[in-house]
Amino acid sequence: MTAKGVQGPGSHAVALTIAGSDSGGGAGIQADLKTFQRFGVFGTSALTLVTAQNTIGVQAIELLPARIVAQQIAAVAEDFSVRAAKTGALGSAEIIETVIIALEQHALPALVVDPVMVSKHGDQLLASEAAAVLKTRLFPKASLVTPNLHEATALLGRPVKTEADMRDTARAICDLGADAALVKGGHLPGEEAVDLLFDGSDFARFAAPRIETRHTHGTGCTYSAAITALLARGETLLDAVREAKNYISRAISAAPGIGHGHGPVDHTA
Repeated sequence: MTAKGVQGPGSHAVALTIAGSDSGGGAGIQADLKTFQRFGVFGTSALTLVTAQNTIGVQAIELLPARIVAQQIAAVAEDFSVRAAKTGALGSAEIIETVIIALEQHALPALVVDPVMVSKHGDQLLASEAAAVLKTRLFPKASLVTPNLHEATALLGRPVKTEADMRDTARAICDLGADAALVKGGHLPGEEAVDLLFDGSDFARFAAPRIETRHTHGTGCTYSAAITALLARGETLLDAVREAKNYISRAISAAPGIGHGHGPVDHTA
């Protein structure tokens, strides 16, 4: 399970996040960059949208022009040796198409697609008509797609309520062209939070004790960013997911408890 295109380990690994800004600092670009730093990876970024947001909710969303997104990616790719990249909130079909063109132009390796569609507070971060473009155009470029159960349900149009459903979902994502899928089962009931990784042929199961807390803002961004950072360092996909799973469990356990709503995790855990 080695992500295609990844260079070997090095002391100056660079990763790129293409995602939205969270003014509250718990998710999006801010969470990604903090997580990259935690794993000793130099973080670069291309903003797709800006939110006025805190732990209580999203007060405003403004998409950036697609040409600005493309220029940010080009500026990074032309100056840095990017070893892994990830996407988060992309906002619109036009931005998704722009990102796809940029990925092809700059041959960015080891792409982790976190299909962010809705914020923790229920606010729409991806236009509904863009979901089809995400599935049919971006997934085939991905080394890994990392949906939670709500995202998987929205993308595939069927409920995901059991581990068997998660397996079917992972297979369906790979059938769409992704190299691998990590279906996150944090919203399933039970004493464990179970995630399933499928690499197109084999499954790996990752489980951790469930932590009862409301402070889980940005967990999806942080989890996928940790995987991206580890791939940038040259880890195999299996090892990257295993270490990232342990990290996100620690980060939730050590959440600082700030804010009046869904607080952030501890990115330094």
